[in-house]
Amino acid sequence: MVLKVGIIGAGGIAKDAHIPNYLKCGEKVEIVAISDVAIEKAEEVAKEFGIPHFFSSYEEMLEKVELDAVSVCTPNKFHYPATQAALNAGCHVLCEKPPAMTVKEAEAMAEAAEKAGKILTYGFHYRHAPQVEALKRFIDAGELGEIYAARVTAMRRRGIPGWGVFTNKELQGGGPLIDIGVHMLDTALYLMGYPEPDTVFGVTYQKLGNRKGVGLFGQWDWENYSIEDLARGMITFKNGASILLDTSFAANVEKHEEMNVALMGTEGGADVFPLKIYQEKHETLIDITPSYLPNKGYHELELARFVDACVQGTKPISTAIEGVYLQQIINGLYESAEKGEAVKIGGKVRV
Repeated sequence: MVLKVGIIGAGGIAKDAHIPNYLKCGEKVEIVAISDVAIEKAEEVAKEFGIPHFFSSYEEMLEKVELDAVSVCTPNKFHYPATQAALNAGCHVLCEKPPAMTVKEAEAMAEAAEKAGKILTYGFHYRHAPQVEALKRFIDAGELGEIYAARVTAMRRRGIPGWGVFTNKELQGGGPLIDIGVHMLDTALYLMGYPEPDTVFGVTYQKLGNRKGVGLFGQWDWENYSIEDLARGMITFKNGASILLDTSFAANVEKHEEMNVALMGTEGGADVFPLKIYQEKHETLIDITPSYLPNKGYHELELARFVDACVQGTKPISTAIEGVYLQQIINGLYESAEKGEAVKIGGKVRV
């Protein structure tokens, strides 16, 4: 079976990650069409990669072209409607992170996938990192025991994106928390077995992004900056576990960028990036570091595994239900920061 794929959104993540890695799948995949509200951009990308059809709307694409699967590569605000349309058209969907703008949207997306009998998975490419895969094997073998605490770090010193719509709250839903923090948060939750969230307490700050400054990722539009610079939070779970989170686009810290997850369990702990495991064995405190890890691209593995799941009918590594839990946490942290108090977010997912 050749998987016929359509792309919704012709921006950087489509051009740099999705399309090139679909092409690496060889004869398993045919990229049939691409859509973008800026039709000239869709046409340009179509010509660059030899995609036969391009459209100004995904509705028209889904109506006129027969597709098996779709990548949703739009700004966050449009994840929900684009995913719903693709699922309703009978397509499997790989939607970029975060799942949506609200919990209700994420729930509706999961419900639509369940109803359609199609795969809905999300672009959490750090799950496919060799460090994460190796540590997951250790965890599954009981080497860390019960993981009851974690620390999530996604910090940039002056890493506000100077392109795209990343500083537009209306289109993105937020800043570093929903953009890069979500990656490390998902990684921690995945390694912890995705426990059901219970309560969150969050704070956000806008101190640096709304004034001109040094931009390590280009000069951002500081005069129209509507997101947070820094978000901090604590998440507790129904099983008693907890996570502390720090994420920023701009903060006065030493490192230009730090992305990491630290886990603490009853039989061991670990840092993920770089991978290091901490244990007590034979009356000795030991640190374990790998001498070799495979070096395959995260996005390459993500797209290859999505294709295999669609073709073989297997469960994807990231599920729609996990997307709902993650959305509960993200939106709960923003709500808590706005209210200035802890927010209860527990409750079974409506799917």
